[in-house]
Amino acid sequence: MAQATLSEKQERLSLHTVWEKYGSVLITAGCLLFIALAWIVGRQNWAAAEIILYVLAYVVGGYRKAIEGLGTLFKEKDLDVDLLMVVAAVGAASIGYWMDGAILIFIFCLSGTLEELTMEKTNQDIQSIMKLRPEEAVVLQGGAERKIKAEQLQLGDMVLVRPGERLPADGQVVEGYSAIDQASITGESLPVDKSAGDEVFAGTINGQGALKIKVTKLAEETLLSRIIHLVQEAKNEMPPSQLFVERFEGIYAKMVVALAVLLMTLPPFILDWSWDRTIYRAMIFLVVASPCALVSSIMPAILSGISNAARKGVLFKGGVHLEHIGHVATVAFDKTGTLTEGKPKLSDVVPLSGHTEDSLLQLTASLENLSEHPIAKAIVGQAKERGLVLEAAQELTAIPGGGISGSVGDARYKVGKIGLLHVQSLAEREAAIAAKLEAEGKTVIYVEAGQKLIGLLAIQDVVRPNAKEAVTALKQIGIQVVMLTGDRAATAQAIGAHLGVDAVYADLLPEDKVNLVKKLGERGKVAMIGDGVNDAPALAASSVGIAMGAAGTDVALETANVVLMADDLSKIPYAITLGRRTTRVIKQNLTLAIGVVLLLVATNFLGEINLPSGVVGHEGSTLLVILSGLRLLR
Repeated sequence: MAQATLSEKQERLSLHTVWEKYGSVLITAGCLLFIALAWIVGRQNWAAAEIILYVLAYVVGGYRKAIEGLGTLFKEKDLDVDLLMVVAAVGAASIGYWMDGAILIFIFCLSGTLEELTMEKTNQDIQSIMKLRPEEAVVLQGGAERKIKAEQLQLGDMVLVRPGERLPADGQVVEGYSAIDQASITGESLPVDKSAGDEVFAGTINGQGALKIKVTKLAEETLLSRIIHLVQEAKNEMPPSQLFVERFEGIYAKMVVALAVLLMTLPPFILDWSWDRTIYRAMIFLVVASPCALVSSIMPAILSGISNAARKGVLFKGGVHLEHIGHVATVAFDKTGTLTEGKPKLSDVVPLSGHTEDSLLQLTASLENLSEHPIAKAIVGQAKERGLVLEAAQELTAIPGGGISGSVGDARYKVGKIGLLHVQSLAEREAAIAAKLEAEGKTVIYVEAGQKLIGLLAIQDVVRPNAKEAVTALKQIGIQVVMLTGDRAATAQAIGAHLGVDAVYADLLPEDKVNLVKKLGERGKVAMIGDGVNDAPALAASSVGIAMGAAGTDVALETANVVLMADDLSKIPYAITLGRRTTRVIKQNLTLAIGVVLLLVATNFLGEINLPSGVVGHEGSTLLVILSGLRLLR
């Protein structure tokens, strides 16, 4: 008995699933079937059977629309397109035009079905992201493997990921080497090599090697979870144009009903029309003047644009931002971590006073070995790459403002800015070397022994490989490009000149960046691109805030309107071009929708159109604007 009950439940569930997926198609097919049968019966002059079959076509095809329209009328005290269509069909039947009304119901059903199918196509790319999250994870505990649900993973858990499996969590590789396909998260086309110490993301696909990964983020905090959250926001947030059209729809529908009532009463007295002709023309007016195409002009295009961008690693948090980015006149870049990689590298070692490059580097690295400062790490890293053996430094003291002092052997040393050293002036040769390095955008570190300068080291933040290409592409599409940074003017100017930006603003505090963004905004919309906590205020103040998804901080990601998942700056010109295309398509759709309505209304007044033709013209324009919006999927 229990088994039979379970089987019945499964069958009901299966039928429910089929109905959810294909309900609209079945209703449309049923409506068409009854219309065809009614036409066949009508040819045999069986009038009663013909009307019964037409009534069935009306009920099957119009029941859901009538319920929805009445619900809007009674609950929200508003009129919508669904109710207008049903009233027009019933009106046609009331004056004997049964087939015309039935065809109206059928084409309205068909239009709704095709709209659902095309919208489903629009959402497929976005919804596929939801399926990336793995269900299970293999946790290593005491040398044994144990399968648990991915959402149960805790910080610090050690996870084993075999070749070909999806990673269950964000983490850091502890052991192993593999190439990981990150296309689903960052949009990168080629797999990325990962080894011990590298960061990896949930939902990406492991390649040929097994990896042991230490979990660094809980399930709800992973990059994939943030993507899903952003996608859900994007789907639910309507752009201003759509909100305006939906508000306009309610007013417009009332105007159409009022005009239809006038059309049903005045022409017999003014134009000497018969009542049948008057009501028929009023029913056609109800159909052709309805704002279906107008309402469908925007959201399919917006969702298609968001879907297109998501496939390429650009996440918009809402349609409003896709619209805004198309009107951007200025793009403002943060420097460190955005235009540059934010990872300083040692570029030059200039020994003085009898030292060699290796001896100077070995000495400086010995002093900086215990520091966590990025510049110190760059110096120590380079020394280790050269195979230099570091000595133990004593009496280490951090000097506020950017330097360190300590002893190596019997000598006392200082490393840092020139203002922190005993040596306050440089010889002509030394000054020329320092000036040349600074002009190249490098930070100069001075090394002093006692009161004598023994060498200079230059640190450079490496420019991202595609930064110059992105700046050039932006300028080619008419965008002004500026750079905002808290770095020194000499370094900023050198990098700005190399990249070809239009203006450089240096030595800025976070509030200075906000003021500059507001000032730039007086000339037009501004997009701000940044990655750090100090960029968050400027991101919020801009028309469109864009965060670096992989390198960006949580604050920047939360504040921004758009996220570049692979930190690929070349996606910014693409995003602006996509925004412009979206705006163009929406304008084309609105023009087509309004044009068709005006044409059909004028044709109806001239008596040159019947109800089926009006329905085909009206619903055809609706389908055209939906299909036009789908062009943005390409």
